[in-house]
Amino acid sequence: MGMRISSVLGEQDYAGFNKATQVREFSFPGDHGPHPGFRSEWWYITAVLKDTGGREFGVQYTLFRQALTPTPTGDGPWHSGQAYMAHVAVTDVDSGRHLHDQRFVRGHPELAGVTTADGFRAWLENWVLQGLTVDAHQFDLRLQAPTTRFDLDLVLRQQQPIVLQGDAGLSHKGAGSASYYYSMPRMQISGEIVLDGQRHEVTGLGWLDREWSTSVLPDGVAGWDWFALQFSDASSLMAFRLRREDGLRDKFDHGLKVPAFDASAQSSEVHGTVLDSEDFELTPMRYWVDKSGISWPVRWQLSLQNEQFFIEALVDDQLMDTGILYWEGIVGVTDADGTSVGRGYMELTGYDIHPASLIPKAGQ
Repeated sequence: MGMRISSVLGEQDYAGFNKATQVREFSFPGDHGPHPGFRSEWWYITAVLKDTGGREFGVQYTLFRQALTPTPTGDGPWHSGQAYMAHVAVTDVDSGRHLHDQRFVRGHPELAGVTTADGFRAWLENWVLQGLTVDAHQFDLRLQAPTTRFDLDLVLRQQQPIVLQGDAGLSHKGAGSASYYYSMPRMQISGEIVLDGQRHEVTGLGWLDREWSTSVLPDGVAGWDWFALQFSDASSLMAFRLRREDGLRDKFDHGLKVPAFDASAQSSEVHGTVLDSEDFELTPMRYWVDKSGISWPVRWQLSLQNEQFFIEALVDDQLMDTGILYWEGIVGVTDADGTSVGRGYMELTGYDIHPASLIPKAGQ
């Protein structure tokens, strides 16, 4: 049986682990590295790419660190008390294909780990996220992830300052449930994708998320709907809603609207606008049904203050059928007139636990 989102990120008794309870001072490059005192942590990358012929691809790579115990269980490398899991996926929009792979190992240094001891490096066997330039103001990376069906070799370069999500980096998901969370919404990407033996030289935009916590999901929440959108005017938007089991809107839903960055201003900070639950509304408009009969909302209406957008999967079947079942994929964004205004990524979790009929009603 697959793992449940709630069993990994749910509200349980985890004595001995640190918890995200108050605003902290972030320190870079140190916070790019691991926080082993917290139970869960991830390094998450999505990318919207095109090759030289205009063929469009979506890419997702996530490395998860999961602490099994708050401290090492003994001496020696096998007693780290850590486990690592990684997911990688490529969506070939033109052909309508979504390919993915996963790996899961114990935290032995010859198998997996994350370090900043001699530059940043996060690895799970030969899937490697390596720092090219790592200091207080610049975090450039190279991602190499070969699989039996495709191969990724991408360079990601930071183009604007880091943005802190939620309350200065403290992202509340419920009473007593929170994470530390920061993002790099518009990383410039170049590199290659090998698919069906064919090499595609690609360029585009990436989104890097970093998050760590001990408890994210409170009781009564089955999952979430999360969106990371990159608009054509160089602004960006993160929005998510917690998917309550009673179908009501959760007051902890929130997001962040990030303006276009003016590099000529030589600012070391980007100040986004935090969105509370009353500032936006996400309404599912169309569903795709997988082979197991689970309905996944793949078209949404986003009402944002005085603006309205429509978010739609570029390929309906972008299901991640891994140890945790979820939907993760590339989406297009149009305005109320149907004009394309951006691209991004959407993540849907918890639909295997509760049916899609549990949708928050407008105004609730």
